[in-house]
Parts: sequence; C-alpha cells; structure tokens
Amino acid sequence: MDHSLDALRNDARSIWQAGVDAVRSEQLVASEVQREGRDFTVCGHRFIGDRLGRIAVVGAGKAGAGMAAGVESALGADLVDEKLVGWVNVPADCVRPLQKIHLHAARPAGVNEPTAEGVAGSERILQIVDDLSQHDLCLVLLSGGGSALLPAPNPSLTLADKLAVTRYLMKSGATIEELNTVRKRLSRIKGGGLARASRAGQMMSLIISDIVGDPIDMIASGPTCPDRTTDTDALHVLKKYQAFPPAVSLSVIEFLERSARQGSLPTSWPDNVVNTIIGNNATALEAAASEAGSRGYHVLSLGSENCGEANQEGRALAARCRALREDSVHGRRLCLLSGGEPVVHLAQTDRPRRGGRNQQLVLAALDALNDTRLDGLLLLSGGTDGEDGPTDAAGAWIDAGIREAARREEIEPRPYLEINNAYAFFERVGGLLKTGPTHTNVMDLRVALIRVN
Repeated sequence: MDHSLDALRNDARSIWQAGVDAVRSEQLVASEVQREGRDFTVCGHRFIGDRLGRIAVVGAGKAGAGMAAGVESALGADLVDEKLVGWVNVPADCVRPLQKIHLHAARPAGVNEPTAEGVAGSERILQIVDDLSQHDLCLVLLSGGGSALLPAPNPSLTLADKLAVTRYLMKSGATIEELNTVRKRLSRIKGGGLARASRAGQMMSLIISDIVGDPIDMIASGPTCPDRTTDTDALHVLKKYQAFPPAVSLSVIEFLERSARQGSLPTSWPDNVVNTIIGNNATALEAAASEAGSRGYHVLSLGSENCGEANQEGRALAARCRALREDSVHGRRLCLLSGGEPVVHLAQTDRPRRGGRNQQLVLAALDALNDTRLDGLLLLSGGTDGEDGPTDAAGAWIDAGIREAARREEIEPRPYLEINNAYAFFERVGGLLKTGPTHTNVMDLRVALIRVN
C-alpha cells in the first residue's frame, strides 16, 4: 500500500477512535459516581452509605454493560456486596459476568428489535423497582438501543404487534423521534413507566444520549421521564407512513384510537427522579477534533445535529470535501468532522442485501465522487456503538485505494446503492470498518481528511 494512503487511513481511524474512547461508558459513569469513605455521590447528589437501604441498578442499552461495570467499580466491592441488586438488558454480545448486576441478553447481536427475552428482562426490572422502599436508591442506566431492549407491551397488545409496527416504521425511514413516539404509547415501561413503577426513595437516571438534541424523553423512549407525546401524535406518525393493516396490526391502531378518545388522565410525576445526560455526540466530536489537531490537521466541524437521508447526506458531504480541496492551498491538511444519525429509505427489491446507514452514506459519497480524483482524500463514517444496521460492521470508509479495488473487481457503487446493499460492495473492496461492540452509543461519527498536495 502507498505510504501516504496508509498514513491517511491510520489518521482517520485514530481520530474516529479518539471520539469513541471519549464516550466509553465505564469512563463516563466513573466521572459521575464517586466513592468517599462509606458515602458516595451520583451526579453531585450525596448518599450516606450507612443510612441507605438497598441500591438497585436497572436499565437497558448498548452501553449498559460498561455502565453497569462502571457503577460496580465506582461503588467498591464492599458496598456492592452489601447493598446492591441489579438487572440491565443488553445485546447478547455484551453479556459478561459482574459482581452483583445481572446483564441480561435481551436480543441477539446486530438485531435491533424487541424479543421475548427482552420482555422477560423488562418484567424482571419492573419487579425489582416495585420491591424497593423509601430507604432505597434506584440507579437507572440508559443508552441508545434501550427502546428495543426494554419491551413491555401494554396488556392489550402482543410482542408481535409491537414488532410489526417497529419493523414497518424503521423500513419506512421514520426518525428515531417518530419511532419512539409510537413505542412509548404502546408500552408499560417507556414514557415514564419505569419511574412511576418504582417505590424507591430516590431514582437517579444516568443517560448516554444517542439522539440529536439530547431529548431525555426520547432516549431509550424515556422510561424515567414524563411523556410529552400523545396517542394522537402516535396516530399521526402511523398515518404519515401509511402504517395500516395488514402491515401493522389492527390492535395497535384500535388501542391508540381508543386511548386518544379517552384522553390521558392527569397523573402526578414523582419528585424524586433526577435525569442526567453523562455523554453525547458533542463529547465525541470534541475529542476527535483534539486528536485531529494533534496530528496537524486544521479542523472544521459540522456539529452533532446532522440527520437527513443517508444518500443525500453522503452526497452533500462528498460535495463539501470536493469544494474544500479545490479552495485549499498546497500542503494544507484538513479534517472535516460530522456527527448525527441519518435514516435509510429501503428500496423495494427481492434481491438479497445487507447494509446500514453509515455504509449507505459512504457509498453514496463514493458514487457522487465518481469523476473526482481521490488521492489525498478519505471519508469514514461509523456508528459509535460498533453496529451499523444488521451487520457486523460499524461503518465504512472510502479513499483512492478503495476506488482502485472496486475497479479491479469491476464493480460500481450505483447498483449496490440502489438496493441498499452497501455491505456487499465494501466487503469486496475492503472498506468495512469493524470494531465489535464498543459498549457505548452516541450516534454516528464521520471523519473526512483532505490533504492538498
């Protein structure tokens, strides 16, 4: 491999990794849970160990395993052994033994959908918080992916009902806010349900955000936050995407319509619940920018609120990279950073396909750069959780070497792009970004490097 190309790839991967490392879940928890003798603080709130009853740790999310390990480490083996009980729903590939917190495999790796195992884990969590008393503390650990990992359908609905509507909305390109608006109205645990079920004297929720703007009521569908959406809002989402029978169960629509007609009875909200964002995409972007600067790059950031459709976002990013190179002086090294989470609109096809939003975005960028020389230019996009769609990759990258490999294979981006089969393209040319689970999740991080020779 050309030395300059190898160096460019190393820089891009290191800059991206610095962003992920800055939001490692254990590290984020350690900064918020601190032991002082027999006492400890959580997000600045002090607890007297000898006056406290039990410490219950519950939650769900892709970062759940690291967060749980961080809690046990911060509290110390003695307090954990004496006082702690815990249950956290996580993906199967994140399960590992901890001292007292049980990590429950609530779904298979790479399958971001609710399962019967997830329902069982959610029921156990509800039992734990219902068994607490005013002398107890409940720590809730929430992160991206928590919605699928924490299913507890309303008694009049089945898991199959929720699964069908979730699949339909995701395939239709619904945003995470729209998806969670529907999920909350169909659940006993989301939309503040967990907080209302708890009998603990104090509930502290530590949250790693995976949604633009850090809306607490949307992250993991807000199990510890009052729901500001309504059944009517959920019905509007279904109507927008034409989510009607037979694609979506009639039971879901009838339930929402009935609830909307009845109206929500005003309920008091517990005054003992504290929600704190402990990490987000901006944290990762800041660390990536620092790493890029240390490597001699002039950094430009597009911020953390880049959503939109993956194909359009990829083409727009490609256009920015092209313009930056054309306008830059000889010898300049530029790093363009971007965070957020686009959506993918799935094409109608009977052909096999695999991919994710990051792979789709990068492949769209390659297609847009078809007539542009790529020497000195690299674009990488990856999910900070290590997952991109139902694949084993976090994302993908493109550069001159990837284009050359595609030409040797005699393949073009467009046919793969049109049926959302980006994984197959990058698998053939070597452009997949594979990290395994990172035990965190703050949406996606994109790194574009431009060296003007």
